[in-house]
Amino acid sequence: MQELSLKYGCNPNQKPARIYAAGELPITILNGSPGYINLLDAFNSWQLVRELKAACGLPAAASFKHVSPAGAAVAVPLDNTLRQIYFVEGLELSPIATAYVRARGADRMSSYGDFAALSDECDEATARFLLREVSDGIIAPGYTPAALEILRQKRKGSYLVIQIDPDYQPEPLETKQVFGVSFEQLRNDVHLNAGLLQNRPTRNQTIPEEAVRDLLIALITLKYTQSNSVCYAKGGQAIGIGAGQQSRIHCTRLAGNKADIWFLRQHPKVLALPFKADIRRPDRDNTIDVYISEEWEDVLAEGAWQQFFTSRPEPLTAAEKREWLARLQGVSLGSDAFFPFGDNIERAHKSGVQYIAQTGGSVRDDHVIATCDKYNIAMAFTGVRLFHH
Repeated sequence: MQELSLKYGCNPNQKPARIYAAGELPITILNGSPGYINLLDAFNSWQLVRELKAACGLPAAASFKHVSPAGAAVAVPLDNTLRQIYFVEGLELSPIATAYVRARGADRMSSYGDFAALSDECDEATARFLLREVSDGIIAPGYTPAALEILRQKRKGSYLVIQIDPDYQPEPLETKQVFGVSFEQLRNDVHLNAGLLQNRPTRNQTIPEEAVRDLLIALITLKYTQSNSVCYAKGGQAIGIGAGQQSRIHCTRLAGNKADIWFLRQHPKVLALPFKADIRRPDRDNTIDVYISEEWEDVLAEGAWQQFFTSRPEPLTAAEKREWLARLQGVSLGSDAFFPFGDNIERAHKSGVQYIAQTGGSVRDDHVIATCDKYNIAMAFTGVRLFHH
């Protein structure tokens, strides 16, 4: 048996803590000292990116926080607008760096202090991007010497760097303890692929190739997201993830609101905000979120804008937001279980959803299908539930 001692468990009072395996552990710690939650994020995120690459045939990356992804993506090239809102203008990005920039950019607020996962070897371009972001650690199947040297400089030398054996396969049965009682189940080894998207009960049955890719990104992301969960995806990345909600409509609203924020960040007024040169990226992220929210009027009234901007920004009005969000189209939506009511479809439509993949099997499937038909949405029933706890 091989084991690795940890600083503590989920909280500092939970000592001692360790991980162990009957045989060899599949990881090597190249830098830093891992914590319990670090490793939960590492193992879940690694499985996600490995499956994304297998399904899409592209390098994949994820940004994890508290055992759910804040973002996940594959290496689809960035346009100039996305380069600007992801703060990578002028940078040369490799495919794996592009995937991580997209994953982190899905929800930069939630990705603050994340755990990064890469399907491919971490290269210098990815390491240099990570060096300037607030992140707790990374897991990848390998690191170039230059990348490892850069990452060892991060967080005063304490940045957690984990290398995982890409050929490692766990036993089919998994166990865990809750309140002294052991639980055992077959690992969720369902293979998510385009074949699961063939049952299309809606009038519109056309799902183009890019939407199939985005639906698979959404479903694989949900497989490693605390349930209940819903994921919006577009352009090779998640753009809104709703995790751990007790009600599915709340998942759909939460993820939809995040997708709306992602798109509103691309509004010309946001791109033109007159930030002072010394404002840090996390502060810019926070300020942009406030700017596009209803709280902005309070900021203006209090004069707090002066600490961030060289001049007073023009507000983004409610009418301007509605007009801009009406342009968001071609969004794909995945759900980890069936939609019980059509209200989820109504909310999804407001965020440009045109393609849906969900389990199916609700007693109200007819209502859900009718609501999709109302908006000419193409929907697939996968027959697969993806609860994750």
